This record gives sequence, C-alpha cells and structure tokens, in this order.
Amino acid sequence: MSDDIPAPDRVEGAPHPRETERLFGQDAAERQFLDAYGSGRLHHAWLLQGPRGIGKATLAWRIARFLLSEEPGGGLFGPPETLDVSPDHPVARRIAAGSEPGLATVTRSVSDTTNRLRNEIVVDDIRRLGRFFGLTAPDGGRRVVIVDAADEMNTSAANALLKMLEEPPARSTLLLIAHQPSRLLPTIRSRCRILRLSPLGEDDMRAALTQAGTETEANPAHLAALAGGSVGAALRLASLDGLSLYSDLVAVIGSLPRLDRTRALALSDRVAQRGAADRFELLMTLIDTALARLARTGATGTAQAPEAASGEAEILARLSPSPDAGRAWAEAAAEITPRLRRAAAVNLDPASLVLDTVIRLQRTAAG
Repeated sequence: MSDDIPAPDRVEGAPHPRETERLFGQDAAERQFLDAYGSGRLHHAWLLQGPRGIGKATLAWRIARFLLSEEPGGGLFGPPETLDVSPDHPVARRIAAGSEPGLATVTRSVSDTTNRLRNEIVVDDIRRLGRFFGLTAPDGGRRVVIVDAADEMNTSAANALLKMLEEPPARSTLLLIAHQPSRLLPTIRSRCRILRLSPLGEDDMRAALTQAGTETEANPAHLAALAGGSVGAALRLASLDGLSLYSDLVAVIGSLPRLDRTRALALSDRVAQRGAADRFELLMTLIDTALARLARTGATGTAQAPEAASGEAEILARLSPSPDAGRAWAEAAAEITPRLRRAAAVNLDPASLVLDTVIRLQRTAAG
C-alpha cells in the first residue's frame, strides 16, 4: 500500500496493532480464549467485538502470534497461562516483518480504478483467502486469518466468507474484528464464538496512551470519559486538543439559555482557522456527544459520570433536569447533527455553522 494511503487497520498516531507490545484492560477476553484453547476444543472462528479503538485488533494479532508459535498439544508443560510471545521468537519476527506464511489478513483494499482506499471490503479481498488456504500449512501447523473489520464487508464479500465458515479448512482459525457486529449477517455471527471487549478505565487508558507514545497533561478521567474508553478516540482527542475543545463547548452550553456570545465566537474561531478541518470534524462529534450526555442525564435523572470537563455535571443537571428535558435534547440531536454534517459536506463556512448550531441549542435550552 502506498505511503500516502492510510492503513485501514491502524489508528492514526498509534503503532500498528501487530507492533503493540501489551494489551491493557482486556484480561477477561484473553482468559476466555486461553480457557478455550486449553480445553482442546478451540473454535475455528472468533468474533472480537466492542467499540472502535479498545484493543480488538491488538488482541487478534496477539492470538495470531500465540497460535502460530504454539506447539501442537500445548507443549511439554500443559496449556499456557498467557498469550505473550517473545519478540525474539521466529514467528514473532516473521509477523513483525510481514513475512509469516501461516498468517493472512483481510482489510479494505485499494481500488484499481481510483487508486483510493475502498469504503468496504469487497468479494475479491475474501476470495484471495482461497489461494491462502490452498497452500500447505508451514510445518504442518496452523493457519490464521484476521479480518479487520468484518463489519466493513459488502454483501458479496460476506457471503464468500460465510462459505469458508461453513466449511473451515483444517487447523485454521479465523479472527473477525467487528465494531458494529449487528451489521454482520446473522449466519456469520452464529458460526463464530464471541469475544466481547470492554472500554478501558482511567488507569488502563493512561497506560495504553503511554505505550502508544502519547504523553498528555490532560485530565485522564476526563479523557477516558470523553473517549468512551477507546484508546483510538483518546489518541485523536489528544492530537487535536480535544479536551480543551470540549471544555470550551461545555462552557458555551453552560451559558445557556442566556448565550455568552463571546465564548461562542471564540469557539467558532477555533475551527475556522486555516488547516483546522480535522478540528472542525472533531467538534461536530463533540457536539453530538454533548447532546447525548444531556439527553441521558434527563432520562436517568443523574448527570453522566465521570465528567468529561470541569463543571460539566452541574451544567447537565441544570439544563436537563427531567425526562421531558432529556427528550427535548434528544430531539435536538436528531435535527442538529445530520443538518450540521450535511452543511459541512458542501463546504459551508465552519464558523457560521457553529454559530447557527449554538443558536439552535439556545432555543432548546429556552424551552
């Protein structure tokens, strides 16, 4: 893949999952897989599911290294207690170099006609696995396939993969990564064993960010809350100063229903500067997040915890004190978010879009 085309299975600003040394916060999922392996009845297909950016791909690569390096039967000392494989192991070295013959990966490919990354995994991407499975497994060992992400397959690709799941090759393991498993065919889900991964807490988030080489002075509790426990989301927030941006947004919302126009103008200026397209895209996501937190506060009667910005809990409780208020914020989100994204898609002025959105928030706050 060309250097100027982003890798579809890598979070920008983070190491590739095959290069990630440790996986944080997913001990339960690892233990579940090891228990299955130790039982001698390892399922041929696993569906690793959970929110984007919480370590599903990292776990898949850990499992691949483990399976391809393990001796048949678990070795002389019984089933292993960890998925860890020494980086000096020949399999680990080959995987790091992209030359392991027992491993195949499926991701969105580059279109021959547009020379751009496709928006979905197509049937030809899956059919290439036929050639992979047609080869003799190295040393009579296992073969492992990682599909990242399986919920990006189009219908033809999904049906092609289903045939492989129905008649799996011997000593082969398929690892399907899914951010939105509901998008998969029910017949695919039914043929996989599920590994559910959970969002990371504050301590695991801090450790994962340190491993990724991202040092931030941001409040780790705020970062974990706003990122939804996703390291991928946290990396994006850190790189775009997202906590500060959300704090400014909360300050504007906190001034409602008497809008602080100075704060609103300052917020719109932050995303209207040259080269701030990514920050504007992030702000649209943060607006959606703030509206969702307002709606949930009204529906549950409790401000969302932990806070994602200082003073946020008091603001949420004041502006959304009841189920009716929560419903009003949910209805506002259903109107504001699509409208904002449609307008951004046709390159309308970001500053004007932000100010227009704030005025609509003011109307909702005023009742």
